[in-house]
Amino acid sequence: MNNNIHDILKKYWGYDSFRPLQEDIVASVLSGHDTLGLLPTGGGKSITFQVPGLALGGLTLVVTPLISLMKDQADHLIERGIKAAFISMGMTREEIMETYNKVIDQHYHFLYVSPERLHTQMFKMKLPYLDVRLLVVDEAHCISQWGYDFRPSYLLISKFRQELLQLFPDQHVPCIALTATATPAVIDDICKQLHFRRGYQVFKASFVRPNLTYTVVHTDDIFAELKNLLSQGGSSIVYVRSRNKTEAIAEALNQEGVPATFYHAGLKPEQKQERQEAWMRGDVNTMVATNAFGMGIDKPDVRTVVHIELPPSPEEYFQEAGRAGRDGKPATAYLLATLDGRANLLNNINDSYPEREYIRMVYERLAYFFQIEPGMAYNCTFEFDIYKFCAAYRLQATPVYSALRLLTMAGYIHFNEEPEAYSRIMFTCNKEHLYHLDRFDSDCQKVIVALLRSYTGLFADFQRFKEDKIAAYTHLDNDTVYQKLLLLSREHVLHYIPVKKMSTIFYARPRLDIDEVLIPHVIYEDRKQRDIDRANAIIDYAYQDDECRLNKLLRYFGEEPTDSCHKCDVCMSKE
Repeated sequence: MNNNIHDILKKYWGYDSFRPLQEDIVASVLSGHDTLGLLPTGGGKSITFQVPGLALGGLTLVVTPLISLMKDQADHLIERGIKAAFISMGMTREEIMETYNKVIDQHYHFLYVSPERLHTQMFKMKLPYLDVRLLVVDEAHCISQWGYDFRPSYLLISKFRQELLQLFPDQHVPCIALTATATPAVIDDICKQLHFRRGYQVFKASFVRPNLTYTVVHTDDIFAELKNLLSQGGSSIVYVRSRNKTEAIAEALNQEGVPATFYHAGLKPEQKQERQEAWMRGDVNTMVATNAFGMGIDKPDVRTVVHIELPPSPEEYFQEAGRAGRDGKPATAYLLATLDGRANLLNNINDSYPEREYIRMVYERLAYFFQIEPGMAYNCTFEFDIYKFCAAYRLQATPVYSALRLLTMAGYIHFNEEPEAYSRIMFTCNKEHLYHLDRFDSDCQKVIVALLRSYTGLFADFQRFKEDKIAAYTHLDNDTVYQKLLLLSREHVLHYIPVKKMSTIFYARPRLDIDEVLIPHVIYEDRKQRDIDRANAIIDYAYQDDECRLNKLLRYFGEEPTDSCHKCDVCMSKE
């Protein structure tokens, strides 16, 4: 493969040149330096490891916590003719084994995994055969206990680096860590936790985006102010803090003649896709969403982002506000500040940390719910409906959700809210065998023909597909197609994995007795205090009019401002 980075950039992405800092980061990686890149949302982080990954040859191992993002990135690479794969918790053991084998045998360029995957028995068994040339840690702030989204599973990455060095003592595998937002303390902690070697380099893009204006609006009538802001036109995102509010506000906007849809983690996969695509196409201008919306969304012409409630931290606010104006044209990020906004934010933090006894009780009830004996269920995944669970034990959903989040952070379980968006299928017999399927009825044969004519690559890999498309092609109903696919799967003609329509609970450890479940101080007290500190920082941003809004954000992230923005509400009131 041509290892000229500009040729690679042009061949696969069609760009003639890199964005600011991208080329510096790529050059640092290719020089063998451990590298930390801080690029704002929409700053093109993926290019900084995908280009050097192709230039280095071998396999680039990408560690990321975002299941949906790893799928999207792998799909985008495949569309460009680059061999890429991912392994997620929703996959069966057979699928995982098959993916490893293809990555090894067919010399894949990229493999996306979660941090938990690095210490599974199967990964350790396959590691000596993986030609790892570059290690990528995406969302690197997750490894820092000072970060706003600390995940204990990320601490496994530093241990993995040591194992990689012992396994290949003569092979220098550089590490590139990437994040959009990090304070100076978090930057230092990332480099320390990842055991960056002497000579490592840190590249930090300025957080200043000249086209984006940050403005706080003090109001007692949120909806009237929201209508006024959205009347300016253009594509917009409205961020709220609860699922119920997404639907209520979208409905109210529609009644007032403002076309809007809503998005949150509890929607079915097909609903998410349908609404996201309608917004991306411009069929509807306004998306009302929780923070579940936005990661991996690349819509350049968003003119307005409105937060109608205080976000929990400047980091989260900066990332979400940064989804406006990626095309470089003027855009505005509004934060609505109400009289009760401070109290609501601090109360939300208290609700996010239920008592330890409550957390243990939820863990025990989970075992009852799934009928798991002590010592069992290690590495097992269960479909989970939080509302059925709460109804069964007369519990409130909000504290249960918080308890599941803390149990996940403590490493006992993994609560995955993201259902699968597609079913998947692959033929397991050879093509010649398909000519001898007379033993199956005509409906089975129709389904096989429809699959072969509607999708390519079915003999080489799992392909995503929709049953209703096959139903329309064959003039069969959806249930008949489903039953015929199950029959063909049982007969080893194909491997059919139906869509998962529910959240899942994965047991990262065998089920323990209730008195063995411990929530560490660093997960509970320390993290709660840091959440309070971040909340106070965003409260200061929203309610103190003593400094330019942009400059206040820049100081928080350790960047010394050189001038005021002359555009925010504070600057405008002074000028």
